[in-house]
Amino acid sequence: MVPLMSGGACTVALDIGTGSTRAAIMGADGRVLHVAAQTYDQIVPAYGWSEQRPDDWWAATCATLKQATDWARDNGATISALAACGQMHGTVLVDDDGRPTRDAVPLWNDKRTLDHVRRFEAGHDVADWLSRTANPPTPAWPAFKLQWLRDNDPAAWSQSRTVLMPKDYVNLRLTGERAMDWTDAACSFLMDPVTGDWSDIVLSDLGLSRAMMPPIRMPTEILGHVTPDAARATGLARGTPVLVGGGDYPVALLGSGVCRPGLASEVAGTSSIVTVVSEKPVLDPEICNVGTPEGNWGAFVLLEAGGDSARWARRAFHDNDLGYAQIMDMAAGAAPGADTLLFLPYLVGERLGAHRNSRAQFFGLAAGHGLAQMHRAVLEGVGFAVNRHLRVMERATGTRPEVLIASGGGAKADLWLRIKAAIYDRPILIPEEPECGLVGCAALAAVATGADRDLTQAAERLVRHAREVLPDPAWAEHYARMQPLFDALCDQSRAHYDTLDALAASGPAV
Repeated sequence: MVPLMSGGACTVALDIGTGSTRAAIMGADGRVLHVAAQTYDQIVPAYGWSEQRPDDWWAATCATLKQATDWARDNGATISALAACGQMHGTVLVDDDGRPTRDAVPLWNDKRTLDHVRRFEAGHDVADWLSRTANPPTPAWPAFKLQWLRDNDPAAWSQSRTVLMPKDYVNLRLTGERAMDWTDAACSFLMDPVTGDWSDIVLSDLGLSRAMMPPIRMPTEILGHVTPDAARATGLARGTPVLVGGGDYPVALLGSGVCRPGLASEVAGTSSIVTVVSEKPVLDPEICNVGTPEGNWGAFVLLEAGGDSARWARRAFHDNDLGYAQIMDMAAGAAPGADTLLFLPYLVGERLGAHRNSRAQFFGLAAGHGLAQMHRAVLEGVGFAVNRHLRVMERATGTRPEVLIASGGGAKADLWLRIKAAIYDRPILIPEEPECGLVGCAALAAVATGADRDLTQAAERLVRHAREVLPDPAWAEHYARMQPLFDALCDQSRAHYDTLDALAASGPAV
């Protein structure tokens, strides 16, 4: 961490992630001065389901902010504002008093809404709806989560007044104010991409109420101020300004410097997302679009289990007893291509297409393979899957980005970056500060407090790129020969996923 001169001004960046909440003290130059983190788990009651408790987010927020504000006081820092980003699509229903009406809420990677999505696809021309929603239908979107909650939990539904995203819920607890920022709203399947307001046409078609939708506001706006109760719980000063904030993914784009049309990014966290920034959404049934904090659009394709694949391998092979650095060292001991072992990383299915119930698999496993090859195959499999998505983006946009800017936890893994650069066959640029979501929050706060004119200026001032990872020609040539086999396995496996579902549903009880 970077030391702070006594009496320095700073802001707080709060990141409500899928695996943890982090509160960081950010210097005026965008550097992370101190960070506190608290982890929590996903709840998986059934295949394809993924939940968390909003109370866990709030408990983690209070604990990490207490640590961060203690550090700020001990170091003579003055906190001028708080900006939060958070995991997207987690659909929180709250009552009149701001309390969640359900103990646990469905997350971004929850697939329980698949039947609602299929019904929508069966009854609508999806291509015609792209201009109304900027997105194809997918189980991730809050629109379909709301339908599921309405149909399957009428008791909670009847008590619900407002729907919020995870960071909006935390903001409500901090300020008492309700809003959804435009980056989250743009990925709800309920916002009109032309007007930037909730779409009465879509809400009516899905049988949802506009009255439950909060105001849509821009990420740099001041939402409200820390209440006395929140001040006692968090250590923040009463009255501290709290920004509207944004989704963790678009805020991380900003914090990596990807904030102008034509720039491209891979955010490698729990998921892996390839994005190209444009002035308008790219209307293609294989591409999603998110609003970016500065008011552009990010056309993206997402692999649900990016970093989550490495997390799964650590748990499955080592019961979490081995650290990620040790696992990377193990994978580095295997040859590129993992001795012709391939891994399809669809551990939690796919977001788009007719085969959202896809599964992961190893292919080519032989007696000579060991954990080193299996770990390397997992890393390479994520690269091959993301490369498939990158080609979809290039076909739709007619452009081939010459460089990718990496961010997220995956930007810290040197071996994984070298593998990806070779598979993508293009350089990867690495921000100096890998916690791009935190830097993005600092940029939001810089605009809100008047330190910068706009987010482009803030990003130019705060974001620094440390190095470039170039593709190894020999690796790139070998991976180029492996990619067609990976693609063929993806295509050929799709015929069996429904059979797996049927077997899972009909299996004997334990």
